Amino acid sequence: MKNVIITGASGGIGKEIALHFAKSGWNVIATMICLKQGKELEGITNISCYALDVTSTESIEVAKNKIVNDFKTIDVVINNAGVGYRSFVELSEDSKINHIVDVNYLGVVKVCRAFIPIFRTQKKGHFINISSIAGLVNLPLGSFYHSTKHAVESFSECMAYELSEYNISISTIQFGNTPSNFQKNVTKSERSSLASYNNLMDKIGVILENKTKKNKDLKPQIIRELLKIAENPAKNFKRYTIGFDANSLSILRSRIGYRLFGRLIRQSVLK
Repeated sequence: MKNVIITGASGGIGKEIALHFAKSGWNVIATMICLKQGKELEGITNISCYALDVTSTESIEVAKNKIVNDFKTIDVVINNAGVGYRSFVELSEDSKINHIVDVNYLGVVKVCRAFIPIFRTQKKGHFINISSIAGLVNLPLGSFYHSTKHAVESFSECMAYELSEYNISISTIQFGNTPSNFQKNVTKSERSSLASYNNLMDKIGVILENKTKKNKDLKPQIIRELLKIAENPAKNFKRYTIGFDANSLSILRSRIGYRLFGRLIRQSVLK
């Protein structure tokens, strides 16, 4: 049986990825910031839970030592842990900026850094870094979330060159809004005295909520695609864009350029 590590596996899409892989015959190493959050995974065949805080190098190292003691090899690491922050730059807060960078970007960096030596010793391994369509296009109120996902894309591609000699490959996954706890848990900036700010925040919220509701079939599609990638990883760095929204935005942005794309966003969202 193959072994997969999944970060942020206590809830949301991370938990469902863990369940799908386990049902498909994989040993799932489900990691989460607090083991109490993963009670729904306890006792499920092929799933083992470990405490791991992606923002803490010490926590990652402790978890890694336990995992490699329990499992002879690690085939795939899925960096799934992530948070959202929807804010105007003017109203942003240091603590919230630091948190999203620590989880969404530096968390991926630290987990990869910790497990590269394991993969290198094994002479094989695959990192799947969950990005977002936000890592390929830019939309209103996404200054911080989009920035972290762009960073994951660049980091992953650069790292792939470094590790190709050791039979270690990297993929990134982009998709749009999918029904899960993620959107419900997105942190937002406080209401402002500026009416235009409040109106735009409300408008973006409605747009994303409606998109999420329409994408009811997206989550199963993402999970199935992740399993396919894990079972047959590409040798060289590869981006996978999943779902109609993500593919449409990606193709549109690349074909018409940033200026026309920006005009389209302003006309459809800002007016």
